[in-house]
Amino acid sequence: MTEKYRILVINPGSTSTKVSVFENETELFGNTMTHSRLELEKFERVWDQYGFRKRLIKELLDDNGIKPSSLSAVVGRGGLFKPVVGGTYRVNQLMIEDGRAAIRGEHASNLGAVLAYGLGWDFNLPSFIVDPPSVDEFFLQARISGLKDYPHESLFHALNIKATARQAAKKIGKKFEESNFVIAHLGGGISVAAIYKGKVVDSNNALSGGPFTPERAGDIPTLVLTDLCFSGKYEKNQIKKMLVGRGGLISHLGTNDCREVERRIAEGDEYAKLVYEGMIYRISVNIGARSVSLKGEINAVILTGGMAYSDYVVGRIKEWVSFIGPVLVFPGQDEMKALALGALRVLRGEEETKTYPEMIE
Repeated sequence: MTEKYRILVINPGSTSTKVSVFENETELFGNTMTHSRLELEKFERVWDQYGFRKRLIKELLDDNGIKPSSLSAVVGRGGLFKPVVGGTYRVNQLMIEDGRAAIRGEHASNLGAVLAYGLGWDFNLPSFIVDPPSVDEFFLQARISGLKDYPHESLFHALNIKATARQAAKKIGKKFEESNFVIAHLGGGISVAAIYKGKVVDSNNALSGGPFTPERAGDIPTLVLTDLCFSGKYEKNQIKKMLVGRGGLISHLGTNDCREVERRIAEGDEYAKLVYEGMIYRISVNIGARSVSLKGEINAVILTGGMAYSDYVVGRIKEWVSFIGPVLVFPGQDEMKALALGALRVLRGEEETKTYPEMIE
């Protein structure tokens, strides 16, 4: 009989904390606790919310009769840490210190490791994170930019991309470590990554580059941006918001809701159609670029994330990229299950635990 492992999964967001309990691959319990602005505004930094969120998680478990003694491990969402290779990491003090210092930026995900560690300490359980956004497995040429001191950085939707690639490898009957994919995570942010034998060897920066998205500007002309920054019309934070949060479909159409855009298109809005098709084209161009990263040796092109639910988006992308290889579609993203499966692979001995920071050689 297969041994049963119960895994507590914690995924902190900016205004929510998602909590699940999995028994092996099956979710037994799931809850999303939302946090009001009033509750959070008293904390000067995201890190200061640790005690508040930990208490709520304990109360939630107690209220639902989930006993710590029934659990095998705790796993949290990875944060903006040092560049590391992909995998499942045992939470250690250096990881916690880097999260506290917000070495690559303030983000709610930085709490995932310390919450897992704190609860693991209290419950006498091992604590892990899986495939944080700072996964960096780029080959050397992919790091070089046109400015010596500013290399291309790896920052993408590592958790969902790696988890979806594992699903795709299983579907086509290959080992993950032997598979080559171009995979596009299509959400409010977009990552288009090249996976070579299980490693992401190149990707756009999902925060500040690549195709424009429902709310991000993506690649824009650098000289135009320079003029914008020095025009005297905008403060630094306004420019940043313009690029991330108010760019993309919001800039053109005033909405980041793809369903709304498709409704407008169906009603004959030609400008909405042009902009939407432009975004889809840029996604497809980036897929083509990542196929070069693999020298055309591709098992499949994979589409995932929220936009992969759209027949319109998937259909148009297929028209552009089907010549590259078969297109597989895995709509949505299940971060909680991806985290649970990462911990499960370690508990079963299918994968070795990594020690932070483990960097590419």
